[in-house]
Amino acid sequence: MNCIIIDDEEMARAIIAQMISKYKELSLVGDFSNAMQAIKFLNQNEIDLIFLDIHMPDFTGFDFIQTIKNPPKIILITSDKNFAIEAFEYDCIVDYLVKPLTEERFQKAIHKASSSHIVSKQITTETNMPEDSATEFYVNIDRRLIKIEFESVSIVEAKGDYIHIKTDQKNYIVHSTLKKIEDKLPHNLFLKVHRSFIINTHKIIDIEDNSVLIGKEVIPVSRSNRPELMKRLNLL
Repeated sequence: MNCIIIDDEEMARAIIAQMISKYKELSLVGDFSNAMQAIKFLNQNEIDLIFLDIHMPDFTGFDFIQTIKNPPKIILITSDKNFAIEAFEYDCIVDYLVKPLTEERFQKAIHKASSSHIVSKQITTETNMPEDSATEFYVNIDRRLIKIEFESVSIVEAKGDYIHIKTDQKNYIVHSTLKKIEDKLPHNLFLKVHRSFIINTHKIIDIEDNSVLIGKEVIPVSRSNRPELMKRLNLL
């Protein structure tokens, strides 16, 4: 985890830095004597954990937290025990350490921060999972929802305000746009090769010049899309 220290006391920053150096999972990328310097740094860098002093001239630790958007995980470090209840009203705060710091208590804080970081990464991964995990989509035909398997689709062609979805068994005409269906199709299987065509790359039979053969249809490939198509092919 990339981390920074924000504390107006030089000695305190040195002690925290020394403790951080004992943990392989932590990488100290900066320390700051005031919150404004840290805010400028955060605007240009991604940080996983902040060791933050509460009492600083002109700008308290809580002021700092309220100023930044989407704050990373924070371990508060202070000589004052009276702010513990207020501290845990903030979701980003994972622990509250009281000076002077001890190795044992510091270790517990790092364990909390590491566990929280792992959970956050898992949630982010799950939230951002591509829709490629789905195997089908539905189209509205004459007030009926028809299920179409991704694997069965060979070509999607745009014609005016409609798209033609061509599958192994049947073709469908749907009132939609090529862009809308492109967003629904798994990107590892489908590729837009022309402003009017999306193809299932697994269905390609032959490629010649600026066209591909899918089934009995010759589909044009635009010059701008050809490099991406060639990258997709398993060439010898």
